[in-house]
Amino acid sequence: MTATTTTSPPPGLVVAPRLPDLMAAPKIRRGTIGFLRNHPTVAIGGALLLLLVIIGVFAPFLFTVDPTAIAPAKRTRLPSADFWFGTDALGRDIYSRVLYGTRVSLTVGLAVALAASLIGLSIGLVAGFVRWADGVLMRCMDGLMSIPPILLAVALMALTRGSVGNVILAITIAEIPRVARLVRGVVLSLREQPYVDGAVASGTRTPMVILRHILPNTMAPMLVQATYICASAMITEAILSFIGAGTPPTIPSWGNIMAEGRALWQVKPYIVFFPAAFLSVTVLAVNLVGDGLRDALDPRMAKSP
Repeated sequence: MTATTTTSPPPGLVVAPRLPDLMAAPKIRRGTIGFLRNHPTVAIGGALLLLLVIIGVFAPFLFTVDPTAIAPAKRTRLPSADFWFGTDALGRDIYSRVLYGTRVSLTVGLAVALAASLIGLSIGLVAGFVRWADGVLMRCMDGLMSIPPILLAVALMALTRGSVGNVILAITIAEIPRVARLVRGVVLSLREQPYVDGAVASGTRTPMVILRHILPNTMAPMLVQATYICASAMITEAILSFIGAGTPPTIPSWGNIMAEGRALWQVKPYIVFFPAAFLSVTVLAVNLVGDGLRDALDPRMAKSP
């Protein structure tokens, strides 16, 4: 057997402690699970959104009743084992109305985010890359942006009758200019890149240059912007319904429920509290997903695992 020998430092000499290798590559977690672990805000927001989607889809099976059924004998009941969220001034079950209202808010938010993103993306691509169209398109967008979104949505709803489709259309028109300006700014910086100049010099047609070299580089900021549009659309829909310019009263939406309970706020605050809480949680979940995607897709803000 060989004995292990250790050398001791000379007298008076201090040995520095061993430091970790600062140049070692950080451990990167890959795959869906790794992505969610690296970005917990996306995981938390996504879990809340998934729960809300399940609630909206399976609302008829979650111990609910007809959300429009009127029962005057049971009006303004306090939350109890029979009525979990209580009843409103017409005796309708607030628990059922809130769960069914999830469908309206999620539908409006997702539809507005998708429509505004697609239309605004198209306008921004053309305005940013085609110089002669920039002035015309962006002056129209500036005109729309000069009007506050909620006022523009109210004005558009005043020209039509209340319905979910018209609410989606009104909010989409108000959100398009913001998407267009975002995409235009990205395109203006991309079109000066050498690879874009090379594609143009090689004879590539303008539509192909936009589709192959410009469009893919705009998707990251567009995806983040879409989440904020979704959250903003839900709030705007609730405001429109609250002031009577949104969905008709026969449709159980969170804004309608809060509007019907505002007269009883001081004595029956639960009528407003439960839909407001669901709206707040939904908007928070969407914003958490947006913040997480911003950190994940922006290299300057990405955090090392």
